[in-house]
Amino acid sequence: MLSFLSRLPTILPMPEVLSSRQQLDDQLSQRFIALDPAGYFLIRIDREAAELVVEHYGNGIDERGLATDPETGEVLSCRGGGNVRLPQAVFRGRSAKQLGIDLTEGPAPHPVSCLDHALYLGRELQRAEFCMEQGLEYIQD
Repeated sequence: MLSFLSRLPTILPMPEVLSSRQQLDDQLSQRFIALDPAGYFLIRIDREAAELVVEHYGNGIDERGLATDPETGEVLSCRGGGNVRLPQAVFRGRSAKQLGIDLTEGPAPHPVSCLDHALYLGRELQRAEFCMEQGLEYIQD
């Protein structure tokens, strides 16, 4: 079966269009984002199994809007370090669509409780799927 991308005609955007879009995306990335009280996700590729892997971690949110460890109340670092946390759930699938359905239409309770978080996950899963298909390194944004 051919992938969606392999069926598209090759149309290369003009450099100024790419630059303008990248500037807009960079600007939008600086906005305030309220955290999802249902938790956060780490996405990776399992190349041996040819699957996308999504790990769901629970968190609390303190009065400053920062993610905290629900057991200790400590603020979670985005840079790693600290205690190793175990995911509450692990989702595996061969496509972004399969995982998106599992995360939002699977058995309740759903691990995503905010629409903006669901949209972000969809974008990231599409990027991860593309990287898996193309043999590229995937780094979650």
